Amino acid sequence: MPEPVEKIDKPEPRWQAVLALFAVGGIYLALPRALIVGPKWALPVFIGVLIAPTVVAHRMGKHSLNRALGIIISTVITLALIASVGLLVAAVPSHKTAPVALLSSGAELWLTNVLVFAVWYWRLDGGGPTLRQQRREFGSRSFVFPQMQIEKTERGRFECSGWRPHFIDYLFIALTQSSTFGPTDAPLLARWAKILAMAQICISLTIVIVLISRAIGVL
Repeated sequence: MPEPVEKIDKPEPRWQAVLALFAVGGIYLALPRALIVGPKWALPVFIGVLIAPTVVAHRMGKHSLNRALGIIISTVITLALIASVGLLVAAVPSHKTAPVALLSSGAELWLTNVLVFAVWYWRLDGGGPTLRQQRREFGSRSFVFPQMQIEKTERGRFECSGWRPHFIDYLFIALTQSSTFGPTDAPLLARWAKILAMAQICISLTIVIVLISRAIGVL
């Protein structure tokens, strides 16, 4: 009788997170100048400059440096997002920005909010993607994903034996939280995740309120 073939535990792909960061830089360039603090090129250049050593640090096995650089990038883009949302709120009563530009900018910032916090969740859950790979633990330490709620004896049927979340799973969490203003299919366990979720929901709610108020003003 042939022995069962052991499932190969492939490293988690990171290109989705890198693509999300570049998308944040691209969206930032598309924003009106009135919604940007400092030079318009500063944030995209900052992201591009720091992504290179972050990737190199990962390739060379310098995981502490990789994690530190990743947290620095996430912190800076989060501060830039908050600053732009603040300028968006200030732009509504001033009526200096065209309504269409204001509405499209709000949508862009909403999407940026989703991407930024997806990167945060991916970077911090279980100590980051590197530690998640090394531990080879099932599921997550900070979120209760649907796969984790399946009985252990039934996981093989649903092809989730040895399952771990990847970036797309954290992106889904960020998208649903920005859309529903709360967790949906993945309840939060860790306090840091709850704090970040509160911040993300507040930013998303602020953007939506601004868009609604401006849309009503246009009508």
